[in-house]
Amino acid sequence: MKPVQAAEAAIVRGAAGTGRTGRTARTAAVALAMGGVLLFTAACNDGGGSGGSGGSGGASANAAGSAGSGGSTTQAAPKASAAVLTVSAKDGATDVQPGGFAVTVASGKLTSVELKDKNDKAVAGTIAADGLSWKPTSPLAVGMAYTVNAQAKDDAGLPAALSSAFTTLSPAKKVATNDNIADNGTYGVGMIVSVAFSKPIKNKDAVLKGITVEAGDGTVVKGHWFGSQRLDLRPAEYWKPGTKVTVKYRLKSVEVSPGVYGDVDRDEPFTIGRYQVSTVDAAKHVMTVANGGGATKSIPITAGNDQNPSWNGTMVISGKEKVTRMNSATVANVKGDEYDVPDVPHAMRLTTTGTYVHGNYWGNAFGKSNASHGCIGLKDVKGGSESSSAGTFFNSSLIGDVVKIVNSKGRTVSPDNGLSGWTLPWSNW
Repeated sequence: MKPVQAAEAAIVRGAAGTGRTGRTARTAAVALAMGGVLLFTAACNDGGGSGGSGGSGGASANAAGSAGSGGSTTQAAPKASAAVLTVSAKDGATDVQPGGFAVTVASGKLTSVELKDKNDKAVAGTIAADGLSWKPTSPLAVGMAYTVNAQAKDDAGLPAALSSAFTTLSPAKKVATNDNIADNGTYGVGMIVSVAFSKPIKNKDAVLKGITVEAGDGTVVKGHWFGSQRLDLRPAEYWKPGTKVTVKYRLKSVEVSPGVYGDVDRDEPFTIGRYQVSTVDAAKHVMTVANGGGATKSIPITAGNDQNPSWNGTMVISGKEKVTRMNSATVANVKGDEYDVPDVPHAMRLTTTGTYVHGNYWGNAFGKSNASHGCIGLKDVKGGSESSSAGTFFNSSLIGDVVKIVNSKGRTVSPDNGLSGWTLPWSNW
């Protein structure tokens, strides 16, 4: 039986027993029924006290207390903080961009922010000096679930908190990244790290931040873009021999172009070897090889003829082949007789347009005249000899060694033709 019904029935029975009129009985029933409702409400209160005890501190307890013993207490509702927290990623979102995540607060200051991935690994970040925002120090990982808990206080010191869970997007499109470095390789002092991308890069600054080159001796390395798909990195001066270098890629969470992300997070260590810088004087038909410490060696050469002069400028050996085929059909703007030599020995590439330092067994112009189609020829024999001028130079050379050509009748090589970035002043790099 409901409280109102029970109370009314009890009073009716009581009235009948004492001879009260129906009207008087009904009036008493209403009054007791109201008290019964209040008592029932108070009994459901978390305070658990009865009227007059003061345990619950709520408005219902006060009313019940007045109907009973007459005591009363009042518990004020806690004040709400004026600080309003906002997380850039909506709670439950599954396609959050890895970059640009932030926690902000209005009408208050952040006191702590804890962001963790699904493996319970904390994400490093900092609260801004004004206390109004927090950002991670690097982009979040793609395809990763995160939870964030942020806390703040308003001007009165009242705390506020907000928690959220979300997942970063899994990229539908990626760009392939390749470079010219082999893990733990040894390279010459002129080595330039050249990175090629399979798609055009729009967010070049973001990519530059995602690729760093760290040298053990603190040498500063800068990147330079050639177009939108090639990034070369080098120091201001040639590397010091023995320097330990590491290329660090952190591109998987970088949006390199709208909707396109990098594909690699890895480290590539390499070492700079001994010093070797060679200077070709095309007018004197000689190459001087400097090995550091003042030691030099002179080698007779033949350079590009007047119709096909060699490039001037600082170039770098970018590849080595014991034997290769050279065909005029694969080289642009060759003038004069065509050629096709299937077994050119001791070939070292200098440019992408086809300039090599290589062995030559079919001519005899070394030290006398310039007779090639632009390459630098050194004396050799058919099949290549390890003791020939070409063989000796080939065996002493590393990818990354500098070959500088001077006094040629040709133009200066473009900085993006092979690893020729040393021709570009550091101020323009």
